[in-house]
Formats: sequence, structure tokens, C-alpha cells
Amino acid sequence: MTFAPDLNGTSMPGGGGPKKQMRPEMEAIRQYCMDDDGRNRAESTVLLHVSHSNLKKTFFQEIRLDMHMTIERVKHKLEFHAGTSAVSCQLFLLDENKQVLAECEDDKMLGYYSPYDGCTLHIVDLDPHSMSAGGWLEDTSLVKKYEISEEEYNKRENTYRNFKAKKLAEDPNWTYAKDMAERAAKNPEAAAAAGLMPMGAPKPKVEDDDYLKEEAGKIKVGDRCEAAGGRRGEVMFVGQVAELPKGYWVGVKYDEPVGKNDGSVKGARYFECQQSYGGFLRPDLVEVGDFPEDDPFADLGGDGDEM
Repeated sequence: MTFAPDLNGTSMPGGGGPKKQMRPEMEAIRQYCMDDDGRNRAESTVLLHVSHSNLKKTFFQEIRLDMHMTIERVKHKLEFHAGTSAVSCQLFLLDENKQVLAECEDDKMLGYYSPYDGCTLHIVDLDPHSMSAGGWLEDTSLVKKYEISEEEYNKRENTYRNFKAKKLAEDPNWTYAKDMAERAAKNPEAAAAAGLMPMGAPKPKVEDDDYLKEEAGKIKVGDRCEAAGGRRGEVMFVGQVAELPKGYWVGVKYDEPVGKNDGSVKGARYFECQQSYGGFLRPDLVEVGDFPEDDPFADLGGDGDEM
């Protein structure tokens, strides 16, 4: 059964002229990834819900798509979310009331159907043998579990149960935490190098107000930096933080949402940034220098014969 779209306009929202002679779709993807407001959304991005003929619920509330994508590409993207192959997918655009606006054709761009935030892409799976059919993606009771009898398990030698039994036979008061503490005490250097601490052992409490003051003195507000884990950003604060343990801290506004706060700690604000873009680290975990913001599209140009 085929439905004709109500909206036949071919205009699509654009994000301005292409940069570096990029193709329009590449420029749209760049805007999507590098948008200044941190929401990863370009002007040609639309937020759509997804429903599926075989699934009671989908695994995400909304998906971000670009108007320049062809319907065929959209189907391939949805394949990873819903398990329906692109060749077996019949795609419909629904309005906010779940009324059909159009049946989507593979060779047209998504923008051809003029979708808007809140619309739904409804997937009809035409494959009777699809992995989404019969509840296989939702009902875990259909999946056969590996089972082993107690007798067979007890025959195995290298199991935690046997390890624990041997340890308790040697020491009735044995615990795993106690065992880890003894190992760390025998070779503290190796334990520290491996980043291991005995289970339940508290971290050493900092009592010195000037802890890491010298390291902090080498860092100033405005410096570009790279924090532990390769996270890049800008130094926004250097000093003591009353709400955190004693010593010096560095407040960083990250280039990406890889932080834990918005520049505030327990209600006290130290700098401004969006939620999840801020973080406070000890100075020895921050390296300052020439750390420009990563641009994954920096090396992507046009073919020379495209505008």
C-alpha cells in the first residue's frame, strides 16, 4: 500500500555555503559534529522518533539525521539500531499524531519530505526471517542459556570456588580483600605501578593546604591543555577549592562533553561552561601547551572541480 506525501517541496534548510570546497553533505556533517553551541546540531539537522513494525519499543527516543541524507542512507543507519536490513525496510514518515505523511523513496533526500522535530520514522520490516521478528531482539527468554550442573562445575579445577575453598582451608578468616592487601604490602611498588589498591583501602588523605602548589604555579588561566585521558580544553581556574580536598586544583573547560560538571562544585561556581564540559583535576594531571581543538575535517577538501 503506497501513500503520497502531503508535502512535496524540495527546499532543504542549509547551513550556509560550503567551506574548503566541501561537498554539501560533508559540510553538513561537519556542522553536525563541530557546532559551537555544543549540542551537535546543525541547521539541517532534524530530530526524529523511530517506531518499528516488529518491536514493542525501540532502543532510543530520538535520532538525529541530516536533511541531505538520502532515504537509502537513512535506512542503512537505522539498520544498526533496529536490525532490519535496508533492502527489507519500508520507511514511512509520520507526524506527531502518528498519521502518515509519506512513504519514503530511496533515491530522494530526507529533506524532500520536509520532516520536522517530533515526527516519526516508522519501519515496516518486510523480511519474515528478520532478526527483529518474533521478539528475538526484546525477549531474552527466547535465548538459550548455557547451563552446567553442579557436579560438572565441581569437576573443574581452575574455578574461583576451588580457589576460595583452598584459601579458607589454609586460613578460616581469609577474605579476598585481606588477600589483596597482603599482596600489595609484599610488593607496594608493583601494586602502585599497576594502579592497584587493596579493596576497601581508603585513598591517602591530603592534609597539606599547599599540596601541588608548585605544579599549579606553572599553569595559568587561558592556557590550552590536555588532561588525563587525552581530553583537551582550556584552563579556566587555578587554585584551592573549598568544596574539594585540600591542595591546589585546575578547572578545565573541555572541548567536548567529557567532564563531570558545569564549572561549579556543590553549588559554588568557579567558572562558566555547559554541563558535562567542566572538570577539576590535580595540577599533575594537566599538561599545558599547544593543544588546539581537534578538527577531524581539517584534512578534508574538495575534489578541485566542485563548488
